[in-house]
Amino acid sequence: MRRRWGVAFGLAVALGASVVLVAPSGAAPSGPDALRVDLDNILADQRLNGSHAGVVVRDPATDEVLYSRQAADRATPASNAKLLTSAAALEALGPEYRFRTDVVTDAPQLGPVLSGDLYLRGTGDPTLLAADYDRLAEQVAASGIRLVRGRLLTDSSWFDDVPLGTGWAWDDEPYYYAAPVSALTVAPNTDFDAGTAIVRVSPTAEGRPAAVQLEPATGVVQVDNRATTSAADGEPDVTVEREHGGSRVVVSGTVPVGAQPFEDFTTVPDPAGYAADVFASALAAHGVTIRGTGKGTVPVGGRELASRQSIPLRELLVPFLKLSNNGHAEVLVKAMGREIRGDGSWSAGLEVLTDKLSGLGVDPAVLRMVDGSGLSTMDQVTPEQLTVLLDNARERAWFRAWYDALPVAGVADRMVGGTLRNRMAGTAAENNVHAKTGSLTGVTSLSGYVTTASGRELVFSVVFNDFLASSPKDLEDAIAIRLAEYNGADDQPRGRVHVPQSRTQVDDPGTWVDESALECSWVKAC
Repeated sequence: MRRRWGVAFGLAVALGASVVLVAPSGAAPSGPDALRVDLDNILADQRLNGSHAGVVVRDPATDEVLYSRQAADRATPASNAKLLTSAAALEALGPEYRFRTDVVTDAPQLGPVLSGDLYLRGTGDPTLLAADYDRLAEQVAASGIRLVRGRLLTDSSWFDDVPLGTGWAWDDEPYYYAAPVSALTVAPNTDFDAGTAIVRVSPTAEGRPAAVQLEPATGVVQVDNRATTSAADGEPDVTVEREHGGSRVVVSGTVPVGAQPFEDFTTVPDPAGYAADVFASALAAHGVTIRGTGKGTVPVGGRELASRQSIPLRELLVPFLKLSNNGHAEVLVKAMGREIRGDGSWSAGLEVLTDKLSGLGVDPAVLRMVDGSGLSTMDQVTPEQLTVLLDNARERAWFRAWYDALPVAGVADRMVGGTLRNRMAGTAAENNVHAKTGSLTGVTSLSGYVTTASGRELVFSVVFNDFLASSPKDLEDAIAIRLAEYNGADDQPRGRVHVPQSRTQVDDPGTWVDESALECSWVKAC
């Protein structure tokens, strides 16, 4: 049943307490009243003083609102926006949607010497690895071509040429969670972090410059290596940063003798040029010589020499949602615009997104989306509308793939637990809560599904904005755990909600980070 809900009932906030509280004295409430007492206590934490704290809990089977606070107040969702984008993409494109990449020539005849140009044409595939470009080159070589008298031209016209989203911070530009969006790009790993390259910094001899390599190898960014090798038994202290607006990557700091290579990411400002560079190297490895690269548009009547299709959208959902991959969200927005409106832009794609969400019961009058990932602080949504989506999505044929792609609390496997893998372990929420996380400075959110102790599946949304103290993610966890413990009409106040300590380890061993500002996966922490 498609549902739109108005302003849900509110509950008073008791301020000044912490997440670990004793239930009030006197006659003990029961059932939903007991749940509300405990959720009120959790939200009385002093860190939320003066902030926005929107929470909605619903029972889809009965349409009962079990808890509501600031339900209809808009807030920045951070990566909870990916719930909206992924659901709209499944509606607009379908779970079997695949991106296609082609190699085409305008030469009138094939042979060892090709008299025309080669074109590399993309439609936004974020999963293209160097190995995939190698297989495309192998197909070209198998056609008998050995010399291309023309050039290798990239055709990324499937999308517009706007690389960064509205409201993205300029100082995020070098970091891989804000990689430029293009119809033609390269991913350096099987997380499919398209538009980035891995910078690998290895020790040499003490006092000597460290060795720096890019994976995949490319000349479209220039490495300024200022890193040195320090004495053994120390800790790596390396900084990798691409200069704003340029292609120079400065690597500085130290890496100890005998240490494992330090790895970080850099964004690549020209993703299509990056693809051309990687593909040209692959062609050369297969004995095909070209005479330069450039940009162009595949002519009508061009001859296809090689092609590749991506994994289907239902499979892409896993790295997209588990690891909160921003780039995947943005290419899906532009793909929706191109496929439905004939315009591969954010504006066209967001029009499609709004239309498809309306079909899922989400009220466009209370929604503002300027990107697909939630990286922009201009995005606005209400926790009430997030629960509308979560509820109505259950009726779609694609729901199981979407549900399974959400992070699962406390499950250590990175491609199952995702951004929740280090949270709520050892509680009733472990391997139970399926939910999307969200984090920006002053923003944290958690929305999804939980099965209660009485066997009911609830939908919930928690969106905190404008807090100034440390991130209240533990309050999100406390709410989710309390919902998992809920026992329906027989429920009694718990009084205390135990939240296991959650620390997030980045890929660099021994380094720990605070999740208060970013999704843990955005610093490669999940």
